[in-house]
Amino acid sequence: MEERIIEVRGQKLYITHNNITGEKSVIVFLHDSLGCVQLWRDLPAKLSEITGCSILMYDRLGYGKSGPMPTHERPVNYMELEADLLNDLLTELNINNAILFGHSDGGTIALITAAKYPERIKGIICEAGHIFVEEVTLKGVYEAWNAYKTTNLAERLAKYHGEKVEMLFRTWTETWTREDYRNWNIEYLLKDIHCPLLFIQGETDEYGTLSQVEKTVSQVSGKAEKYIIPGIGHTPHKEVPELVLTRVSEFLEKI
Repeated sequence: MEERIIEVRGQKLYITHNNITGEKSVIVFLHDSLGCVQLWRDLPAKLSEITGCSILMYDRLGYGKSGPMPTHERPVNYMELEADLLNDLLTELNINNAILFGHSDGGTIALITAAKYPERIKGIICEAGHIFVEEVTLKGVYEAWNAYKTTNLAERLAKYHGEKVEMLFRTWTETWTREDYRNWNIEYLLKDIHCPLLFIQGETDEYGTLSQVEKTVSQVSGKAEKYIIPGIGHTPHKEVPELVLTRVSEFLEKI
């Protein structure tokens, strides 16, 4: 794996990848609101080995080894803006055959990117993504904030994000619980997704109901599949990695 800092729109992003200059499809991994490249663990390498695809991972601004966020205040459409940034990153790296694998916020960014920039996206694996705000999501955010204040969660996250932890946690929790964020919704974009989609969700996801899955797969224009895993929560790729690896591999083989 090659790793480096790349500047896109003046933002310094940490990226790591294997061979992305050939004709192989490139699986691009998009982490969640508390994640980073390291927290994907060995899933990307295993998926690359099984499928023969190249992989690209990057830390979103404010996470992991990327530069810090300039402020904790995010606009309501911050994930739409991150999709634009991802498109610029793919342009900079000359990647036109991407398969997006996103978890939570990353899953949402994957959906938005495929809708806005369909010419370079071949497929999507959306794991526990959101297309609108639910009460269960807000409940999960409040519980995470309580855990941050009362447990060693901040210390554990600092191993991956360093001094950026306070900012990223505040940014996530304050954005999602703001009054003006309650009406955020990207369903209007779904009709513009024409590539194959696999939506993975744990049946007991603490941040979203199965309505997120059903309303997504029913509104995209391309072929869509869903994989609901009983008894599993918000992070299937960590809770049951082998099941996710098998199902994603089968999906990629078809596209």
